Amino acid sequence: MMKIRIHNIGSGSKGNATFISDGQTNILIDLGVTKERLIQGIEEINVSLDQIDFAFFTHDHSDHIKNYELVDENRRYALKGTIPLDDAHVLKAYKEYKFNTFLVEPVSTSHDATNPCGYILKSGDEKIVYLTDSGRIPVKTFRKMFDADVYFIESNFDEVMLFHSGRPSFLIERIYSNHGHLSNIQSANYIAKLISSKTKKIVLAHISEDCNTPEIALNTHRRIYNEYGISLDGIDIICAKQRESLDLWLR
Repeated sequence: MMKIRIHNIGSGSKGNATFISDGQTNILIDLGVTKERLIQGIEEINVSLDQIDFAFFTHDHSDHIKNYELVDENRRYALKGTIPLDDAHVLKAYKEYKFNTFLVEPVSTSHDATNPCGYILKSGDEKIVYLTDSGRIPVKTFRKMFDADVYFIESNFDEVMLFHSGRPSFLIERIYSNHGHLSNIQSANYIAKLISSKTKKIVLAHISEDCNTPEIALNTHRRIYNEYGISLDGIDIICAKQRESLDLWLR
């Protein structure tokens, strides 16, 4: 069985892109980073854009789709309204599709975008949940998220930092709303209810540079898991970054 590699090129409000491969099928989720950063990020692992088999997009905000045209149109997939697509490349939420060696299922999220989604990817016995940009997790989506090997999950803001950020009230309300982003506390409480003996890695993503820090996000997650009585033995918790790549293997 091939090992799964997850290489996050950027995660945050200034651009998002994540490479996922099982050694046979190469996937990108979102192309919201700059062209230069995208090429640099995949060249770090000796991959070129021509080697991307499929690109999936989560929603129509520019930090997720800005450079979608860098991948050939025949390899782009998303829910309706996310990017221009012909009908053959439009996916439906909660329907599982086979893309070479991966099973890919879009799952709805709650965000102020046209038709936002996350993705559940399976290769062999391995399951990856990829979900960012969501003010809450819909019940139907949550039920699909159990027993994953990897959770790539939004942990966007610290509530105290957000409310003392000096940002306009409308922006604070937007971020804090059910159609905004997940706080550290919300994210940790969701994951605490999803972790199983199968879980190996938790990646905290889309961390705000102004209203959060990796240290606060990690400490909040660990504290809440401890409150649930969850042991983190054998589970890595890692933060994805905006300007630096995160490379991890699922063994």
